[in-house]
Amino acid sequence: QVQLVESGGGLVQAGGSLRLSCVGSGFTFSSYGMSWYRQAPGKDRELVASIRSAGNTVYADSVKGRFTISRDNPKNTVFLEMNSLKPEDTAVSYCNAENPLAMAAFWGQRTQVTVSS
Repeated sequence: QVQLVESGGGLVQAGGSLRLSCVGSGFTFSSYGMSWYRQAPGKDRELVASIRSAGNTVYADSVKGRFTISRDNPKNTVFLEMNSLKPEDTAVSYCNAENPLAMAAFWGQRTQVTVSS
């Protein structure tokens, strides 16, 4: 059974930091690209950051220089380090695993990030 279990969300003041974690199970974690998405109230879900199985990273322009995505394959875990948080970073965050060659994609259950001004 495939699972993506997220943790680390919460409430923080503007300028603060949070670290999201997502632990995968039931699939070959190291073969999957891992991403974090978020959805703010009234907005579409958007890609925040991705890390390929080879380690290449991609970031949304709005988080470049503030957020860092990383992965620990032996622990089947992907992290999102979020610094200098802004109220506009408030959103529900989702972990995603994708392997286009296997035509497979999975989503975590979500975690809330709230940044107060």
